[in-house]
Amino acid sequence: MLKVSVVGVTGYAGEVLIDLLLGHPQVRITDLSSRSIVKPKKISEIYPQFGGRLDLLCAPLDFKRIAASSDLVFLALPHTVSLQIVPKLLKAKKKVIDLSADYRLKNVKVYKDFYGARHTDKRNLKYSVYGLPELYRNKIKSAKLLANPGCYPTGAILALAPLAALNKIDPESVIIDAKSGVTGAGRKPADGLQFCEVNEDFRAYKVNVHQHSPEINQVLSRLAVKKLKVTFVPHLLPLNRGILQTIYVNKAQSAKRKAQNIVELYKKFYKNEPFVRIKPQGQFPRLKDVVGTNYCDIGIQDFGSRIIIISAIDNLLKGASGQAVQNMNIMYKFPETMGLI
Repeated sequence: MLKVSVVGVTGYAGEVLIDLLLGHPQVRITDLSSRSIVKPKKISEIYPQFGGRLDLLCAPLDFKRIAASSDLVFLALPHTVSLQIVPKLLKAKKKVIDLSADYRLKNVKVYKDFYGARHTDKRNLKYSVYGLPELYRNKIKSAKLLANPGCYPTGAILALAPLAALNKIDPESVIIDAKSGVTGAGRKPADGLQFCEVNEDFRAYKVNVHQHSPEINQVLSRLAVKKLKVTFVPHLLPLNRGILQTIYVNKAQSAKRKAQNIVELYKKFYKNEPFVRIKPQGQFPRLKDVVGTNYCDIGIQDFGSRIIIISAIDNLLKGASGQAVQNMNIMYKFPETMGLI
């Protein structure tokens, strides 16, 4: 059995991660910790749904305790906090799956610009693997430090990867209109996230300055082997969970000259991917199709010179904890869908 610890259990991602790991036949949870816990308490006192399923105490963070009891450590922490923890865990020869953004962006200046903090672990950043299985499975297999992708980038990159990799799009034309449920903002209280502020409302935020923009640009630029910069506008939905993104792109000149069935192109690109489902021509995903699952559903409409792609994921599963478990399965040679289907 693989022994795993979860650090940061009091957030939404940590809660979902525990639930997934409890259902995984090859995993035993050996340690639970949180920075917000002062005195150890049963996990069932924090989350009553785990009563009778898990008897562990959730305790303050203790590196020696975690290192002694774990093979793999999941970090479900706020951005910038993992930088203080990852070096110690790697030094103790523990593998790490980090759900924060701390090891996703390879450019430390970009990281500072968007996250407001200096990156203090360039050494390990160099070796971190971006954990999007559909694109980086071979690297994930041998990863010691895995940077789990953000929720918006997961849906956006999967929606655009086939076109970027095959040079089918104008790199300056990409517009992403994204909508997310409130859990995407985390559990920390904030005035704009209170029920009465969100309910019966719909609004844009961080218009083209969201911290996930450079993550999307980084991956798509690598795929296209040219600089690609998206226009990214996120919106807050009055829902608990789920992300739906409508993406508009202009075709590259070469793609305009050569007619091609874009839906079939996507099906071929993702033909061996267990968690990507391509909709038939003329059909498009909705949040009800994916919430509670680890799937990314994609629908495509080709308008000749322009393509519209719509993707949908559950932000807490394929956009966070589900994808983290998928990456764990790859790292430890378990069936990739184990514990997720």
